[in-house]
Formats: sequence, C-alpha cells, structure tokens
Amino acid sequence: MRKLLLFVVLLLLSVLVLAACGEKSQEEVVRELDKKLQDMDGYKGKAAMTLETGEEPRTYNVEVWHMQNEKNKYYKVDLKNENEEQNQMIIRNDEGVFVLTPALNKSFRFQSDWPNNNSQVYLYESLISDILMDAERTFSVHEGAYVFETKTNYQNKNLSHQEIVLDAKSLTPNTVKIYDSDFKLLVSVEFTEFDEDATFDDNDFDTEKNMSAANVDMPTSAADQENKQAEEKSNSFEVSYPTFEPQGTTLTDTEESDTENGKKVVLSYTGEQPFTLIQQSAQVLEASANVNVGTGEPVDLGFTVGAWTEDSLTWNYDGVEYFLASTELTKEEMTAIARSMDNALETQAVK
Repeated sequence: MRKLLLFVVLLLLSVLVLAACGEKSQEEVVRELDKKLQDMDGYKGKAAMTLETGEEPRTYNVEVWHMQNEKNKYYKVDLKNENEEQNQMIIRNDEGVFVLTPALNKSFRFQSDWPNNNSQVYLYESLISDILMDAERTFSVHEGAYVFETKTNYQNKNLSHQEIVLDAKSLTPNTVKIYDSDFKLLVSVEFTEFDEDATFDDNDFDTEKNMSAANVDMPTSAADQENKQAEEKSNSFEVSYPTFEPQGTTLTDTEESDTENGKKVVLSYTGEQPFTLIQQSAQVLEASANVNVGTGEPVDLGFTVGAWTEDSLTWNYDGVEYFLASTELTKEEMTAIARSMDNALETQAVK
C-alpha cells in the first residue's frame, strides 16, 4: 500500500514538474499545430538540407518564402548548393508553378497543384500536415523541444519515416530527419531561421524579378564558371547511364551526333517498359526563356529539381540537359531512373 501511495505521489510530482516547465501534452501540441495550419498566412525560413543518398553527403542552402490569402497560395523555394552551382528556384504565383534555373536563364512553367500533391520537407505546413495525418505518430519531449515520429508522404517512396523536432515555445521547426525502411538516414534538414511575422511585397513571387535577381546575386566567378562549364560541355561530355532499369527493359541502341549546340546522345531502351534517354549540352540563353509544359509538376530528384509531364521528365545537371521520354513508364518509375543517374554522375566525377 505504501509503495502504491509513493508511486502516485511521484507521478503527481512529475506532472507538476512538467506543468511548471511549460511543457504540453501531445494532445495540446497537436491542437495548437492544427490551429496554426488553419490560421497560417505566411512565413520566411532558412535551412541547411543534407542528402545522404550519394557516395558523399551533399548539402544545399534552402530559403523558403510562403504567403497565402483568399486568392491563392504563393511560394518561393530557393535551392543553392555549397559551391553556388546548379542553383534552382521553385515559384508558385497566379500564373502557375515555375522551376527556374538562373544559370541557364531558363524556366519551366506548369499548371500544377504543387505543393499540395506531396509533402515537402522544407515546408512548415507539410510537416504539420504529416503530424496531424498520422494517427500512429509518436511523441516525446527532449531538451526543450517536442519530437514527433511520423509516416511520410514524399515523392521518393524510399523516404519511409521521419523525425520532426519542433521548438517547445513557438512550435516552429528545428530539424527534420528522414529515414528509409531500414532506419538509414537519407535526408536531414536543420532550420537556422524562421519568421512567422514576415512581410512581403507584391512582386516577391514574380518569376522575371526573381530570375533577374538571381543572376545579379550570383558571384562573377560562379557565373563565369557556369558559362565555362557549359561551353566545355558543348564540345564533349561523358555519357551517363542509369543504374536502375525497369525489369524486362535493356539498353539496345546508342546514337551519338554533333549538333550546332554540341554533342547529343540518344539511349534507346527496349523491352516491357521501353524508354528513351537523351543527353545534350545545356545552353546558356541570352534572354530569359519560359518553357510551358502544360499539366505537370516539379519533381525533387535529390541532386536537382526536374520537370515532369505525363510522358516525359527533364532535368539539368553539371552543364548537361537530360530528357527521359516514355508512354509506358509511371511517374514513380521515371523518377527512379532519373535518381539512379546521381550515383552514375558521382562515379564519373571521381574518375
């Protein structure tokens, strides 16, 4: 009887200590997150995103601007790697969804529901939704932060589950870690700044303004390096082959040619799920060019952002433009082929 009374006393004391520290229960945190999601009208955030999927970790600096009103939801996601190369931007405004590659002066325009169709690890509302939607989530308190473990809803199905750490006072994101089914870390995101009271100008989400600003902000040495790489690639580049091929499909033909813009290689895969993979020199355009691809969406390939339509997937990397086309492949199969190119590209870089 005394042991039981002692246990009850200790339990009550632990509850009082938690209350004194200001820590909330899971139910309280979830209710507050739900309210934040309903009342959200915008934020600005900065984060470092590290990908562990290649031979070596690759880190990107990510800056996110989000504003919403009764008319629309507006986004600007600026992705930069450590060497200021291969910078890209995703913008959503009243005209559609855009993927900008400032170094090439080129953008793709979509009619898309992005980012509502899949979660995005660097978007606060995506993280909140993942927490709210997972009835089997786990919750804990650690060093003044609330830790949720949830299922995922990312384009890459290898990203199986995640750990989301929120600041205990503001409930804003601190870190996100995403694992595969074997609990191997694949992606980690560390937020360095987050402002829920951010203000915006009317043209902050304008594509032309952001394309021009990105080119102005790019250091001269980085811009010269981009142009030099593109010029070198226009003469020659090493052909890359996907390490993933759909079952029953094999490479049967390789056609190489020289065009006025440089080298072009066409890989033809035949079998149960045939596809064509074209590699050619990426051209730096003199003026900003907008490619309207119609219905489609941006696709996160890990090492770059691609442009997906029903029958094709296009992406740029290291001065080369890749175009994957098939009427037999699903979106998931196309992205799996494209993602498998990352290892092939890294292997070449080591040689």
